Amino acid sequence: MNEPPLARYEATLQGLARKGRLRTLAPRIGFDFSSNDYLGLAASKRIGDAVAAAIARGTPVGATGSRLLRGNAPEHEALESDAAAFFGAERALFFGSGYIANFALLTALPHRGDLLILDELAHASMHEGARAGRAEFRLATHNDIDVFEDAIRRWRAEGGMGRIWIAVESLYGMDGDCAPMESLVALADRHDAFIVVDEAHATGVWGSDGRGLASAFEGRDNIMALHTCGKALGASGALVTGPGVLCDYIVNRCRPFIYATAPSPLMAVAAREALAILVDEPMRRVQLHEHVAFASRQLAERCGAKPNGSQIQPIVIGEVTRTMAIAADLQARGFDIRGIRPPTVPEGTSRLRISLTLNVSKADISAMVETLVEVLATA
Repeated sequence: MNEPPLARYEATLQGLARKGRLRTLAPRIGFDFSSNDYLGLAASKRIGDAVAAAIARGTPVGATGSRLLRGNAPEHEALESDAAAFFGAERALFFGSGYIANFALLTALPHRGDLLILDELAHASMHEGARAGRAEFRLATHNDIDVFEDAIRRWRAEGGMGRIWIAVESLYGMDGDCAPMESLVALADRHDAFIVVDEAHATGVWGSDGRGLASAFEGRDNIMALHTCGKALGASGALVTGPGVLCDYIVNRCRPFIYATAPSPLMAVAAREALAILVDEPMRRVQLHEHVAFASRQLAERCGAKPNGSQIQPIVIGEVTRTMAIAADLQARGFDIRGIRPPTVPEGTSRLRISLTLNVSKADISAMVETLVEVLATA
């Protein structure tokens, strides 16, 4: 083989560039309309003070090992205890990231002989977990309960005898729409199925005290939920909540949990303080919901955008090059809005993803919409 060692990688990058899909790292610029720091907690003084106090009393930065070795710190256990109580679950486990947690759940819990049905627009980490896991898996049309149920009935008719697993997001991060949780739970009950629900974009923002869109169903023995700590909670990592038996199973059989160095105890401190803030400072959610309503009206009136009621508002452009040019223009004018393109979203649906946070004011939202109207008119 005479091909230079880097040639295949260079060719891939060149191909991505020709398609307008070459990614590069870009700095934070302008007003924040792209982050997931929905409640503005990433720079919270209260969280910072909690972490500083933990350092002062000797809490280490590093965990020093996996949770099953010496990496199980009191801070991890305190967070997990508080999280289980907060979310109404029997048990909680702290992972280093939401991506790893989703991957871990779908590779560890569904067994060979089971069927996993995955919403087609679920997060990439769920798709990776489905492909790497032992269960047979099928994709279902986004939010279509009939398609989910048809897949179950066909599989049973073909002789499938195992357990059914359903995997969804409660609030989809690129479309801003919500899963029909009540219908999904009813479907799971009809077929004796489990649900894995990724609450990443709902935790902290929706539900009582920010407990998420699936909060009414937590505590059931067929629900496993994932609550990301790196979005509205302003920290990093993720909490998996569910029945104690399944959490114990993860501790014993889940390789991404067993063999990974534990998250920093300081991140456990930060996430625990964020949960307390959700209860103590409800006005943050109220203010964010006001932002959502305000921005939805303006985007509908000025840009014809269809409101979805969430803090994530996509403006679908369609063509990749035009989408990225519009995003670059907005950034140059001081508004940090990023273009999203395939494979993150389906072909032909490249979009601007407008994210609403408490890092901007209503005046900033009005200025953003005004600028967006100007840019769209000339793009």
